[in-house]
Order: sequence, then C-alpha cells, then structure tokens
Amino acid sequence: TAFHSTMPPKAFMYAIPYEYYEKYGVRRYGFHGTSHKYVSYRAAEYLEEPIDRLKLITCHLGNGSSIAAVDQGKVVDTSMGMTPLAGLMMGTRCGDIDPSVVNYLKYTLNITGHQLDEILNKKSGLLGVSGVSSDKRDVEAAAAAGNPRAQLASDMLNYQIKKTIGSYIAAMGGVDAIVFT
Repeated sequence: TAFHSTMPPKAFMYAIPYEYYEKYGVRRYGFHGTSHKYVSYRAAEYLEEPIDRLKLITCHLGNGSSIAAVDQGKVVDTSMGMTPLAGLMMGTRCGDIDPSVVNYLKYTLNITGHQLDEILNKKSGLLGVSGVSSDKRDVEAAAAAGNPRAQLASDMLNYQIKKTIGSYIAAMGGVDAIVFT
C-alpha cells in the first residue's frame, strides 16, 4: 500500500464522520501497490519518458483486481479501499456495493457478520454472478457457449473496468498510457 500513500485526502477519505479517520484510521488505502509501481515505471521506460511527465492508468487484473491513476509518478486514486473487497468485482469478491445491501442481506438471510463476509469475499464476483467459476477464462468460455449468467458476469466486469478507467482519465485531465497486467 506504500505506493498509494500519495493519494490526496479528497481521494482517500470516506464521507463519514472525520473522527473515524482520526481515531481509527478509516480511509482508503489501496492494494497491489508493488505491481502498480513496477508497471508505472516500466511504462515510463517503454515510452522513453520520465515518469514525472506521464499520466498513467495501471490495471492489475486477475482474481484480485485493482486500477490506479498515476499522475507524474504519484498515485492520485485507486479502486480498492480500506480493504481489498472494494473496487472492481473480482473472482470471488463483490467489489463496490451499497452498504445498505450488506445490512439488508445480513438481516434477511439471518446470518452473522462473519458469514456475510464469507459471501462477499469468497462467493461473489465472477463466481457468484456466473455460477461457473472465479476464473475469467472459464467464465468467457461459458459465455461463448451460451451461458447467460456467464455473459452477464463478463459484461459486468468489463463495464466496471471501462467505467473506472474513464473516471480516472477525467480525474487526471487526460492519460498518456493505460497499462494492463
């Protein structure tokens, strides 16, 4: 998370009482910092430009996924939050979700917080929507074979990636390169 430490407060703060940040450190930290840093510097080398002149979007996509906006070598935003559950939907993680849905599910299903955490972290995402797999390759194969839930899962992830990239282009006022890992 060290690479993400350059995020400004407008990007890392949650819109909750400020005292929770001060007392408990509740804020967005981001994850996959080592990967985002490495590919940012490799992109600068490849482009033959100093990193402090580039606006980059780095996409760390896999079973756990995150996207970062890197402006002049500094992270200005990233898709994950205080935990790796936030952001894009992933292999088994739900990604961003309305917090009221969490309470609704907990009480409707009459389950504990731990059980709900298991659902959101290990039974959701590509696996939960497709019912096929947490692996995008398997989901895409099932979609190609006509599985509508697999197609939906693939479409949802692709949409979220595009939406996040677009928002980061707007936040940085442009982009020089988009890097995928």
